Amino acid sequence: MQLKEFIEIIEKNKITIIRTWINSSKIKELIDNYSINEELFIKRYSFGFLEHYIKTIKNDEKTQNSAVVIDFLKYLKKQNLGVNELFVLFIAFKDALVDFAFKNQNQSLELFQEINFYFQKVFLTILDIYSKSVEQVENALTKSIDIVDRYVIMSRTNLQGIITSVSSAFCKISGYEAYELIGKSHNVIRHQDMPKELFEDLWKTIKSGNMWQGEIKNLKKDGTFYWVKTTIHPNFDNNGVIISYDAIREDISSQKELINQQNLLIEQSKSAALGEMISMIAHQWRQPLQAVSILIQKLPLLKMIKGELSDDMLDDVVKQVSLQLDYMSKTIDDFRDYFKPNKKKEEVYIENVINKSLDFLSYLFKINSVQINYKNESTSEIQIHLNEMVQVFINLAKNSCDAMIEKNIENRVIDIHTYEKEDYLYIEFEDNAGGIKENVLSKIFEAYFSTKSNKNGTGLGLYMCKAIVEQHSLGKINAYNTPKGAKFVVQLPLK
Repeated sequence: MQLKEFIEIIEKNKITIIRTWINSSKIKELIDNYSINEELFIKRYSFGFLEHYIKTIKNDEKTQNSAVVIDFLKYLKKQNLGVNELFVLFIAFKDALVDFAFKNQNQSLELFQEINFYFQKVFLTILDIYSKSVEQVENALTKSIDIVDRYVIMSRTNLQGIITSVSSAFCKISGYEAYELIGKSHNVIRHQDMPKELFEDLWKTIKSGNMWQGEIKNLKKDGTFYWVKTTIHPNFDNNGVIISYDAIREDISSQKELINQQNLLIEQSKSAALGEMISMIAHQWRQPLQAVSILIQKLPLLKMIKGELSDDMLDDVVKQVSLQLDYMSKTIDDFRDYFKPNKKKEEVYIENVINKSLDFLSYLFKINSVQINYKNESTSEIQIHLNEMVQVFINLAKNSCDAMIEKNIENRVIDIHTYEKEDYLYIEFEDNAGGIKENVLSKIFEAYFSTKSNKNGTGLGLYMCKAIVEQHSLGKINAYNTPKGAKFVVQLPLK
């Protein structure tokens, strides 16, 4: 597929591409280091630059810089970004396009070559404007090559996987000197934890002329390990024959460590919730167990009164007992599913997820006189990890319930509202418990932070909610005070 054909798909997925660009660790570092206004960058400049790139492709005979791009460059200069940082900023944009193409199964060599061609065309023009002289542009490009060597983890291998060149960044992260790597197989940094099936797929893909992308755990010279997000593509001669392979990597070790820590905290939170759920099940079982007990005691009384038990009487009792046992069985099934991890996302309607969450807490709401008002205005299916999102909604609803009980609120109400706006689904939980103290509102999503005065809180519930929503579902969660109480808003992408 050529880029001009692929451009229609790009135009329909601007938000996805922008999100990938902005979420790059390098971009986040630039935003922090140079005090870049993130909202301005996202809403005005990032979309303006993407539009400029698209127009350049559509009208490739002449590249005209839009007012937004020029304004963007002026803003970056005002923030004191150097040429090196400018290169990092826009190379992350190109990486976002390549990543999008890869994920959409568009892996033709011609497409990636054209993405690079138009990127270079746009970037050279931008450099010219930014530097104001040809000489400065040439110097900047020379510096850019040095930047790539120092900061981009790159290597080239021959057709047998023997390393022929490496960047300084590759040497730094692996702990080897260049002379120790060149002439050796890439197996020198292969970690035993990586399955052989992954490398079989890798070689099958690149030998067929396609690009391969994935996450790899590598072994350092000192025996420790590091994680990299890897992109490998073949190089061709003029006859279309593969002559070598280039690999570009991004260090994601800190991201992996953060995910591991978050998963540990989530498991701690789930373990704490386990005790609460068992307690709720015990309460929910009490009524059906009493009903079964009464029905069983009813049999000898009926026999005493009637003299015998007819088949109809027995059938009626058995039917009623079965109904109670079915209810108890469903409670256990729901409980088991709740703690079963979701490996794959599911297409669901949010109304069903909310109702499933509320079912878990129905007895809690009943004995504490909590009124639930649910208004659903969402009609689209959303792809989520079902059980994880149920955990989030249970946590939010139970926190509201606990707050109203602790503050002795008489008329306890939780308002839930689900609706769609642009490309997002919004889920709002609002109670009438009076709100959260302003001095702690900014801390409630931190690990081990709890506002519960009886110290029964683990301080992990809202941390778990944030991790699930933002890391696992690429959404957002925020808390606000309203005239009535506290409102939690979950924002999930529909696509």
